[in-house]
Amino acid sequence: MKRLKLSDILITIVIALVFGIIYKLWGPVYNLVKPFGLHVGDIVYGMWFIAGTVAMLILRKPGVALLAETAAASGEFLVGSEYGLSVLLYGIVQGLGTELVFALFRYKRYTAFVAALSGIAAAAGSLIMDVAYGYILDLALWNLLLLISARVLGGILIAGIFAYFLVEALEKTGVTSLVRPASHEDFKALDK
Repeated sequence: MKRLKLSDILITIVIALVFGIIYKLWGPVYNLVKPFGLHVGDIVYGMWFIAGTVAMLILRKPGVALLAETAAASGEFLVGSEYGLSVLLYGIVQGLGTELVFALFRYKRYTAFVAALSGIAAAAGSLIMDVAYGYILDLALWNLLLLISARVLGGILIAGIFAYFLVEALEKTGVTSLVRPASHEDFKALDK
């Protein structure tokens, strides 16, 4: 199993801090679409799950998703999140969800499908936190199911598919080769 080196941790934290600032800036976007109703806000909520997926797709080592999501939440908190200290707890639980999906695939599959599953797992983590904070239990069943569906869809689209294509675009620029040089397996995968 690949171990995290200090350089991996530092790169993960830099990625996470960039997303922490994006998370802070995403709050007004969420608040802007929330009044449209039908839980449209929960579709864009998926942006708050993206740091773990992006970092994992770039570095591909155990612990990266949890570290990235926790550090991104810390960064969001430090730049003045309107959601307060609870963002740290959300970040940890969402990062655990993302991490568990990649662990289920033994840190060997980094496809759009696995990224989408990690978005679903992060969404599930956020919903667990919403239940713990008492945010959603009073909703009517139809409304709760709509919220869950929108949140999961946001996880799939933003933290899964968008994250995958973002990293794929970064790979085409050669940026990721600075942190993860091409391996023999990478070249073999191109021949398939």
